[in-house]
Amino acid sequence: MPENQRPEYDAERTRAFEPVRPSGTASERTTQLPASSVQEAAWPTDEAAWPQEEPDEPAAAPTVRNVQPADVTRALPADEPARDAITHKLTPPAEQSQSGQLGQSPAGPSQPDRAHSGQLQPEQTTRVTPPAERTEVVPPAERTQAMPVANGSRRPSPAEETTVFATPVTEATVHGPVLVDEATETAETEDRRRSRRKLVMVAAGVFGLLVLLYGLDIAFSSGNVPRGVTVAGVDVGGLDHPAAEQKLRDQIGPRLAQPVRAQAGDVATEVDPKTAGLELDWAATLDRAGDQPLSPITRITSFFTSREVGIATRSDGAKLTAALEGLRAQTDHDPAEGTIRFEGANAVAVDPKQGQKLDVPAASEKILASWADGGTVDLPVATTPVKTTKEGVHKALEEVAKPAVAAPVVIKGEGRDATLTPEQLGATLVFEPAEDGGLTAKVDNNKVIEAAGPQLKETEKEGKDAEILFEGGRPTVKESVDGIGIDWEKSLTPFMDVLKSADKREIKAEYKHTPAKVTTEQANKMGIKEVIGEFSTGGFAADSGTNIRVVAEKVNGAIVKPGETFSLNEYTGPRGTAQGYVDAGIIENGAPGRAVGGGISQFATTLYNAAYHAGMKDAGHKEHSYWISRYPAGREATVFMDPAGNSLIDIKFTNPDDTGVAIQTIWTPSSIKIVLWGTKNYDVSGSTSEQSNFTDPKEITKTTQPCVASAGARGFTVTDTRTIRDRRTGQTRSESRTVRYDPSPKIVCEAPPAG
Repeated sequence: MPENQRPEYDAERTRAFEPVRPSGTASERTTQLPASSVQEAAWPTDEAAWPQEEPDEPAAAPTVRNVQPADVTRALPADEPARDAITHKLTPPAEQSQSGQLGQSPAGPSQPDRAHSGQLQPEQTTRVTPPAERTEVVPPAERTQAMPVANGSRRPSPAEETTVFATPVTEATVHGPVLVDEATETAETEDRRRSRRKLVMVAAGVFGLLVLLYGLDIAFSSGNVPRGVTVAGVDVGGLDHPAAEQKLRDQIGPRLAQPVRAQAGDVATEVDPKTAGLELDWAATLDRAGDQPLSPITRITSFFTSREVGIATRSDGAKLTAALEGLRAQTDHDPAEGTIRFEGANAVAVDPKQGQKLDVPAASEKILASWADGGTVDLPVATTPVKTTKEGVHKALEEVAKPAVAAPVVIKGEGRDATLTPEQLGATLVFEPAEDGGLTAKVDNNKVIEAAGPQLKETEKEGKDAEILFEGGRPTVKESVDGIGIDWEKSLTPFMDVLKSADKREIKAEYKHTPAKVTTEQANKMGIKEVIGEFSTGGFAADSGTNIRVVAEKVNGAIVKPGETFSLNEYTGPRGTAQGYVDAGIIENGAPGRAVGGGISQFATTLYNAAYHAGMKDAGHKEHSYWISRYPAGREATVFMDPAGNSLIDIKFTNPDDTGVAIQTIWTPSSIKIVLWGTKNYDVSGSTSEQSNFTDPKEITKTTQPCVASAGARGFTVTDTRTIRDRRTGQTRSESRTVRYDPSPKIVCEAPPAG
């Protein structure tokens, strides 16, 4: 090794030189190899394993320099070109021993055996050191790290611990080392300082500009509405308050007089702002926007975001509550369960609808907050759930309703059949909510009987009740006759299954014996044996007499069972021309008139008095408005049915005993007598008070025909008292009834006006 490359060379230990190779040759690449980066476990632990003297270098051997730790590494200037560095792996002597001992001479200059000589080859390069690592200062601890000592062998010297390797020089010519100028590093440091000063100055300038812009923004926007503020969808940000208010008035004002659209549950409705006492407070609305924000971040983000502020409303709470309460007729409804209705033979599903009730207090808050937005205000409602579901309803539609009306159903009777059309079948079905959200289908037997009964009427034999006949002046029992009729309950048991079936849509009518309502045995045990009450009236006109005869024939022989109530209108049914009644005189508004069935009130008065004397219990009656002199004052009755046969005024009495009562009617062209037969348990007497509280009649002039003049009669008040003594107990009780009669008007007939 040349003298100037030995570790002992003082100049090498104080300053590092970088050898320079001639042009066209491989330049020397140097790097640091700290002892710590070497695999210490691979170093020899035996003193003899280390070479005791340096072998002569062959021409192509790598150059090795030992450098003092302080001078090993320097920082390269920033502008110095980067040089590739190669870090060589030091082959431990343990590996070298495989081919020879350390320190042996190479076989010759033409074939240097570097593995045996302990020197590195270029092929042993492990990594290329980046420029950043080439300029790193190796800490002294790494530069002087000692090799481990094993088995008492010596430690490597400092020169051996830190070694700089260079790539082999293939050219022999060397131009000489170049001294690195330390002034370069100083210039680089100064450049970096100047760059940092420039960055600081630029940053300061930018910051100052931002501060200036911030101050200008604060100054120019002071007193304005903050940027990004909207009111009911109208952007007023950045405007001064007068301009913002004017913009709100221009854009929101026109819609404030329009009805406010509202949605309450499933009901759409409207609220009149004027009726509800709603008025927008413009100034208070803008005050809600607040003052200009001081935060720079907030001011910057306001350029890109918006903030809606609620409106401020002046309202009359009482008017608003009243207006919302007035919406209940539209918004509130009871829960409606789902069902199925029929439009002819078409089954239609009716979806369930939960009940709801407007929550007025909560709705008031919603209206106050959003009425001026121009949108629809959702009004809160309290809901009531339903049992059925939409899915359950539609399942019943497909599985029950539609098959039920798919084809007619035939009910086969004895000798005659009844056919129910799909339209009639739809009317017989009833759907009720089920627990699982669906519908339970049932058959309304009465609807089936109503549709099929008339068609099968000829197959039935009507029974006859036992009757009381009055022969020889005494009642006798006419035997009852049982009938044969359809047992509808039994016949319709499979009806629902038939409706669900696509074929075999017919059922068989089942028959049964139907006993009479009043059997012969019942009639014989009723105790109808003697007269218990009777009454008679007369003085009616011939046409009225005809109607009295018809009704008397209908009622004659009627039996009132123990505890049963007799109703004249119910027993006779409609009283029209079809039933034999004729047009006769009546009293209408105090004056004579005419109507079909006129005169029946005289029969009613006669029946009332017969029941009165028999001790029957009054179950309802009404006196005439005007007293008719042929009737007892305060003890008479009238009846009335409309042309459709609906009962409007009726006479009823109840049999209070445990024995029956039979009604006998005796009619003549000039009188009607009614006798009640039974077991006489009561003695009855009646008394009538003096008339009082008289009122004079009014005069009415009539120019129309017919006109019957009348002198009129005074109105008055009278009280009737009935005294009843029970023969079985001897107890006596009294019943009083006070009646007020209107005065009968004085009728004056005049000729109609000429022309």
